[in-house]
Amino acid sequence: MKQFMMIFIGEDYADLGLSPEEMQNRMEKWFAWSQKMDAAGIKHEGEALTSKIRRISGVERTAKDIASTELKEIVGGYYTVSAKDFDAVEEIAKDFPDYDLGSFVEIREIMVFDH
Repeated sequence: MKQFMMIFIGEDYADLGLSPEEMQNRMEKWFAWSQKMDAAGIKHEGEALTSKIRRISGVERTAKDIASTELKEIVGGYYTVSAKDFDAVEEIAKDFPDYDLGSFVEIREIMVFDH
């Protein structure tokens, strides 16, 4: 089994104007998906990320705070999972609850270095 990261990219929920009921419904879908992966023994960790962004760049290490509204899409969170290959992770990602919001999942294999 290989290790993969599913990175969740889309608009910030706060910027979408979802009602409290819509937010609750969406969170229930997230919890159900997470529990499904836990039950299958494939999820290792995962976190939701806040929309506060500080970008550091350039040789001068210039720091800039960026509001989520300034960006078309942000990384909203991730899960790391074990799977045979990209196709298996794609199957797992089919249950991602935010496709209807225009969000998407980026799948990346985690590099393993021999020490």
